[in-house]
Amino acid sequence: MAFDIFLSPPHMGGKELEYVQEAFQSNWIAPYGPFINQFEEKMADYIGVADALAVSSGTAAIHLVFRWLGIGEGDVVFCSDFTFIGSCDPVFYERAVPVFIDCEPDSWNMSPAALERAFQDAKKEGNMPKAVLVVDLYGESADWDSILPICRKYGVPVIEDAAEAVGALYKGKRCGSFGDFAVHSYNGNKIITTSGGGMVLSHNRMAIEKMRFWSTQAREPMIHYEHKEYGYNYRMSNICAAIGLGQLEFLEEKIRIRKKMHQFYAEALKGIPGYIKEHTEKNASNCWLNLLYITDNVIAPEEVVLRLQNAGIEARPAWKPMHMQPVFHAPQFYPHSKKQIVDEDVFSHAICLPSGDSMTDKQLERVIHELRKCFG
Repeated sequence: MAFDIFLSPPHMGGKELEYVQEAFQSNWIAPYGPFINQFEEKMADYIGVADALAVSSGTAAIHLVFRWLGIGEGDVVFCSDFTFIGSCDPVFYERAVPVFIDCEPDSWNMSPAALERAFQDAKKEGNMPKAVLVVDLYGESADWDSILPICRKYGVPVIEDAAEAVGALYKGKRCGSFGDFAVHSYNGNKIITTSGGGMVLSHNRMAIEKMRFWSTQAREPMIHYEHKEYGYNYRMSNICAAIGLGQLEFLEEKIRIRKKMHQFYAEALKGIPGYIKEHTEKNASNCWLNLLYITDNVIAPEEVVLRLQNAGIEARPAWKPMHMQPVFHAPQFYPHSKKQIVDEDVFSHAICLPSGDSMTDKQLERVIHELRKCFG
């Protein structure tokens, strides 16, 4: 389907092309080069961690962390349920067992109450998870003041999937700095892009160095090709890193624009049977995507998405929870409470609206006009 208003298209700040041309002129194309080192160093400094590793995708980043943590066949991983499947795919790669944790009503991120119950049951059964994978969803951080103490109490490492939350804050601290390990995604629709790519971030320099070794096919430092371990072709190219460096320099402006857009949506859509999801007091979201929650049954979210698409406007439903995905074959799932499954409700009521920071005022007004037509 052809769109002229996209959900979250790439938006260049100006320096990206200059850096790419410099990479071409120096002939540092791939897989090594000075822009990779600069991008890693500047992103680690921006997030506030000791080290970073630029790789081919956010999913590859999670996979490397799984390898470091020794997650293998039959091992349990507690995972955010309300997310994109890329967060959970490494569970398949290592034949581990996912246990999905519902989201909380306020932030739509992992529910601390459900997480605590999952840990209590795991302790009783003598089958503790090897890791907890927590997603900072749609640009807003999880409730780290509640989640981290629970995980520390049970001595289980935390992987923070901050793929959608680059630049977001929780109580003044940047997303990507809370877990034992964190990951970014720089896919084409993320707030910053390298066309395709991701990153592992951590204070554990030894772990990052080992993952760097694995990400380049685990080649030993010898004159010939020597391999004592298996590795992966996961390293980011110097060209992609050059784009990422330019994007990082433009990030704060991108966040400012998206926050302004969030306010515009919230004001312009007052009066319809729904609302734009607000952010919790603890969070400074990067406003990656704006979500419209439809409060009654006057029109199905899928119908709104289809009408917008027919008008040339890209929109999509909220994430379908992982425990509802056929590929997982009835996995274990912990709802927010015995009386409330939050993410199923959000999935059945919410849609993602165009939120790219390159959108014009005219395009925004057109989206509002088409939305209001959907509600009569």
